[in-house]
Parts: sequence; structure tokens; C-alpha cells
Amino acid sequence: MSAQQATVHPLRLAVPVATVQGTLALDLMPLLDPPVTNAEPGRPGCDVVPVDVRLRERLEHWVGRYVQASVEIVAGDRPAAQLARWTRRDVQQDLARRAELVARAGGHRPGQGRRRELTRSQVVAVRITFPAHGVVEASAHVRHGERSRAVAARFETFRDRWVCTALEFC
Repeated sequence: MSAQQATVHPLRLAVPVATVQGTLALDLMPLLDPPVTNAEPGRPGCDVVPVDVRLRERLEHWVGRYVQASVEIVAGDRPAAQLARWTRRDVQQDLARRAELVARAGGHRPGQGRRRELTRSQVVAVRITFPAHGVVEASAHVRHGERSRAVAARFETFRDRWVCTALEFC
């Protein structure tokens, strides 16, 4: 098609551009009703699988101890091998790598302990959820002196024990 044959058609807008320019179609009225869900506990699409209260309490306590141990490994106070039985290999390698990096920065050897006057990290709170049977996702609040950090973890059952399959320090 040559330049002489091309035609230009003007753009016709139903609403003048000036009236909608810079606006968003947002409804800013507050939602006062609780969310409606069609999912039932234990069925796909449900946020949390129902679980026995005693199992939840035991797992919450166990996850807290696991996260405390992992924080101590990264700090250099424990050897990384202590959690090997409950940790997937890639997560175990990441813990060992983090411990090595922190040890290099702090001038100590990983797993050998640090000077006692240094501040120790402490798990303050743990929250867990059961997104599927045999799966636990956890978040932990870790306090280090005046600072706080979050740790997220995922545990799955493997050969009748819980194994950490993901661990993130935030």
C-alpha cells in the first residue's frame, strides 16, 4: 500500500478524555460483611485443613524449637548437622552456607559457638497453618536484641516425620 492510498480515521471517543484522565475505577466504600466462601474444611480451595487441637499445639511447639535451632545454626552457635534428620538436603545446604557467611563476617567458625557476650536470637512467636494434609506452613517472629526478623518455613511429612522443605529468613 502506498502512502497516497493510506487513509487516517479520526478517533471518536464516547467520553471526552479530559473527564476520565487521571482517575481510577475504584470503589472506596468499606466492606463490612465477612468474606463469603463456598469451600468446606478439608476440600480443595479451603484455606486451612481441619486438624486436631493437640496436634496443632505439639507442632507449633516443635516448629518453634526447629526455627530456634535453625537461627542458632545460622548464628554459628550450633553445627548445621543437628537438623539434618528433619531437613531436606537443599535446605540443609542453604543453612550451612548461611552459617559460613555469617561466621566469615563475624570472625568465628560455624557451629563452634560465638563469644558469650553477643546477643542471641530468640523465637518470640510461631504461627502455623495446614494448607493440605501432611503439610504445615509456619511463620515465626525472631527477636535479636532490639531488632526483629521473620522466618517462614514449610514442613511436609516424609517417612512418618516432619521434614523442612523450605526455609526463608526475611
